[in-house]
Amino acid sequence: MKLRYMTSGESHGKCLMAIVDGVPAGMKIDVAGINAELKRRQGGYGRGGRQLIESDTVEVLSGLRNSVTLGSPLTLKVENRDWENWTDIMDAEHAKGGEVVTRPRPGHADLTGILKYGFKDARNVLERSSARETAARVAVGAVAKQLIKAFDIDVYSWVTNIGGVGCKIPDKPYKVLFRDSEASKLRCPSKAATVRMVKKIDTLKKAGDSLGGIFEVVATGLPPGLGSYTQWDRKLDARLSMALMSIQAIKGVEVGLGFDAAITPGSKVHDEIFFSKKAGYNRKTNRAGGLEGGMTNGEPLVLRAAMKPIPTLYKPLRSVDIKSKKPFKASIERSDICAVPAASVVAESVVGIELASAFLEKFGGDSFQEISRNYKGYLKQISKF
Repeated sequence: MKLRYMTSGESHGKCLMAIVDGVPAGMKIDVAGINAELKRRQGGYGRGGRQLIESDTVEVLSGLRNSVTLGSPLTLKVENRDWENWTDIMDAEHAKGGEVVTRPRPGHADLTGILKYGFKDARNVLERSSARETAARVAVGAVAKQLIKAFDIDVYSWVTNIGGVGCKIPDKPYKVLFRDSEASKLRCPSKAATVRMVKKIDTLKKAGDSLGGIFEVVATGLPPGLGSYTQWDRKLDARLSMALMSIQAIKGVEVGLGFDAAITPGSKVHDEIFFSKKAGYNRKTNRAGGLEGGMTNGEPLVLRAAMKPIPTLYKPLRSVDIKSKKPFKASIERSDICAVPAASVVAESVVGIELASAFLEKFGGDSFQEISRNYKGYLKQISKF
């Protein structure tokens, strides 16, 4: 069994949709929990005016009966409340209003999308390439995280850097770091760093500029053996990297030590292996970030991703009008100043989806009960080595 999904919808269209195939039958779904994840995505200091309009909630249209999955595809719908302000412009059959967008924004998909698809209006590109699409992926990720949570696998995230203002991660249990980050308006586990980050955002906002940053995603409770070394496209680190890079504005991904591994002697990179009757095989360090040979090794999964600044600037950069070919300041769409906290929540979702997919591939069955039985049998099997 494999977890598959597809999203659809435009930023200012009627709604966003997702179809999720491969969710086993007999799994309890907490719709309120999905809505809580959608609300988390909308938070964070530095967000734009769109978040004052939208209040995302999910409607499950298929694959669920009495809050229990049927084994058939789940259809998830998230309405765009801003649609009522864009009906004339975005109506699927009778769109008739709105200015034609001919001034592509640097850093966006606008110009390349126009060239690729032969459009005369950049709105046909920007509506789908918008990060608004991630609301659908967060809904899917919430389902995936509920699935693996049933097997004591948790996915956390927190922000470690905003625009060069860094945060040294406190030496605390992951659950505590997550709790502290949830209490921060920037999802940063350090109160002092949060204050400095807010000041940096305020400064850049006054200048009409934007900021990117870095966040970390950690998953705990993973068994060894998810993913595979046998084919390139089954390596879990590759799949996780692709999932993170698919988030709008993400430009870099690290696993474990990441780029520091390239400048560190091997003796300080690789994790030594130990054995005890109580703990079994174990490692005292986790520089590999929980992945070796494309597979989970039983240690916490540690990933980091770098997000570029939002390309839409209130002090626009120079561009060229595709119709007149004359230079202009790029067009402005309502946007955020900093969306790194939101991106970290999206990252939890896409990581959760990939982990759930790998989990189902390893322990797959048609029902939740069957998967549980397979998982317990595997844990018993590896305990004998």
